[in-house]
Amino acid sequence: MFVFWHRRVVDELEDRMSDGVIIYYHSFDFFPERWFDIVFVLRTDNTNLYNRLERRGYTGKKLQDNVQCEIFQTIYEEAMEAYKEEIVHQLPSNTPEDMESNLEQIVHWIEQWMKDNN
Repeated sequence: MFVFWHRRVVDELEDRMSDGVIIYYHSFDFFPERWFDIVFVLRTDNTNLYNRLERRGYTGKKLQDNVQCEIFQTIYEEAMEAYKEEIVHQLPSNTPEDMESNLEQIVHWIEQWMKDNN
C-alpha cells in the first residue's frame, strides 16, 4: 500500500514538475532525482525540536522517533544517498531569524538559477 501511494504521488506531480515548483516533504527518497536542481534540508537543535513537537502534542514513540531522526541526521543522510551531493544543502531552523535567513538564501538561489537558465 505504501509503495502504491508513493507511485501515485509521483504520477500526480510528474506533469507539474516542469513548471518550477517547490516541494516541502519530510521524506523524498521516492521522488526522482531528475526533478530537483537543489535540495534544502532544514536542521533543528534537538532541544528546540523536542519543545516544538511537545507543543504540537507529540508524545511517546512519535516524539522519540522524530528527535532520534534529527540526532542521527536521517533526512540529511537520505538526501545525500538519493541525490547528487552538490545539490543537497543543510539550513538551520532554530529561530525566526533562521527562517528569515533561509528564505533569503532560497530566494537568492532561485534568482541566480533563473539568470543562469533563462
